[in-house]
Amino acid sequence: MDSILLSIKKLLGMDPSYQEAFDIDLIMHINSVFSILTQLGVGPEEGFSITSDEQLWSDYTTNLNLDMVRSYMVAKVRLIFDPPTSSSVMEALKRYIDEFEWRINVEVDPGKYIVPIPLPFIGE
Repeated sequence: MDSILLSIKKLLGMDPSYQEAFDIDLIMHINSVFSILTQLGVGPEEGFSITSDEQLWSDYTTNLNLDMVRSYMVAKVRLIFDPPTSSSVMEALKRYIDEFEWRINVEVDPGKYIVPIPLPFIGE
């Protein structure tokens, strides 16, 4: 499923063909996350947004190393749209989001996060 809206609905546990009762809410949250991704350096420079189920993931990016953006999007939208009631699940979801933000950042700007390997001293 390449439709951004339908794939997010499915991964949130909604039937993608379900009537459009929550589409306006989901589209608003999805577009908020796209704004965050633009700030992280992902996607078109001018930004990206959806208006219906017609916009596709392939319209957003074709970089296979950024497929994690889909999982990130679901986690962020879930946190905003339907946050977990359990504090431990909430913390796990936030850690998941933080890790994806870090990995997305590394993918977009890999030189920024290279950790130098210490060289041995001469005579060791």
